[in-house]
Amino acid sequence: MRQRILLIGAGLSTQQLIPYLKKRIESHQWELRVVDRDGTLAAKRLGEVVPHTSSGVLDIQDEQALSEEIKGCQLVISMVPAHMHLPVAQMCLRFGAHLVTASYATPEMHELSSEVQREGLVFLNECGLDPGIDHMSAMKLLDAIRSDGGKVVLFESFTGGLLSPTSEEGNPWRYKFTWNPRNVVLAGQGGSVKFIQEGKYKYIPPHMVFRRTEFMNVEGFGKFEGIANRDSLKYREVYGLENVETLYRGTLRRPGFARAWDSFVKLGMTDDSYQIANTHLLSFREFTNLFLAYNPQDSVELKLKYYLGIPQDSDLMDKLVWAGLFSSQMFPFESGSPAQCLEYILRQVWTLEDKDKDLIVMYHKIGWEKNGERFMVESSMGVEGQSATQTAMAATVGLPLAIATRLILESKIESTGVQLPMTAQWYGPILEELSSDFGVQFYEKSVPYNGY
Repeated sequence: MRQRILLIGAGLSTQQLIPYLKKRIESHQWELRVVDRDGTLAAKRLGEVVPHTSSGVLDIQDEQALSEEIKGCQLVISMVPAHMHLPVAQMCLRFGAHLVTASYATPEMHELSSEVQREGLVFLNECGLDPGIDHMSAMKLLDAIRSDGGKVVLFESFTGGLLSPTSEEGNPWRYKFTWNPRNVVLAGQGGSVKFIQEGKYKYIPPHMVFRRTEFMNVEGFGKFEGIANRDSLKYREVYGLENVETLYRGTLRRPGFARAWDSFVKLGMTDDSYQIANTHLLSFREFTNLFLAYNPQDSVELKLKYYLGIPQDSDLMDKLVWAGLFSSQMFPFESGSPAQCLEYILRQVWTLEDKDKDLIVMYHKIGWEKNGERFMVESSMGVEGQSATQTAMAATVGLPLAIATRLILESKIESTGVQLPMTAQWYGPILEELSSDFGVQFYEKSVPYNGY
């Protein structure tokens, strides 16, 4: 009997996920159905309709329709926004289907684990790029160090979705959107950043996240700045790092990005808590002026320079001008939060063009002690996209999900319940296939232990 796979959500990250599954339809006796609230998009992502494949429309909030789609499936891949996974999970539990997602596992998802175990099911979360490949590559290193008798004392991990150097020309930010623009605009909000450094707890308030960065060189890819992620401490137990001296997870950007982005934060443009009325009557320039003092004699540019303390010879102003803050272009919607308006402005210049290629860079630094000595290893990975549609981001998010799907349906996974891909049964075969078949290769090198 064929095993039925249902893919809910046909966004950009499914561009290599779907071909992987289609290629194995006959050899693995699968059926694949792709659904999205936009049926045209679902059909486009599915591509050529071969036997045992189909596409359709699904409004995930329609409980009856969701029930009809999941009933009879052996596995569901949920690519909907993170807050919408729970009803999918509950329906999978009802009909006895495995579940795979790339999103962070919520407390509500973890609460289902004992019930999922009783049903002999696997609900795998955090199996994309970050979270996903970062977990797997880190755990592979950590397990190897521990099995050799080492005690981990330092762990840092950074991931960046960036532009290929070939696509950076003329772009002072050296950046464009390669994943959900809204998440980029809202990054750094939602509470203080937490991490531990040299045994000391550290906290960065939201308004200072983009002013507290660290610089690093990643071999083969150049210099970057690391911006701290929200809560590194929640991974102490998951990674088995309860007694670690330094634990820091962050995002990679090219140098200068964080300081320029901090301008938006200081202006109040990343605020998503209130609506601005009559935005359709505003130009981008007038929107910028909303956040500056009233002074009809001074230009918007001059007021902004004064407010932010930008020196005359700083290249920061070049970035803000290039981003479109002073453009005469109008907004097409009647109201929106400052963050929504900023996202719209940036979409005009940060949307990938046909000629653009993206770049994924991941970097781990791990220090450990053994027999009284301290050691350190750096591990890095870089993947360049093929085009503006066949992106490295889509590959590194979608392919781990595809491989995990195969492992579950081939009964290669022994444990059940709500899981993260932190154990060798997951990271071994997934990392091996990513490396051998798709060029997602990590390179390790030993470096002198420098701590902090």
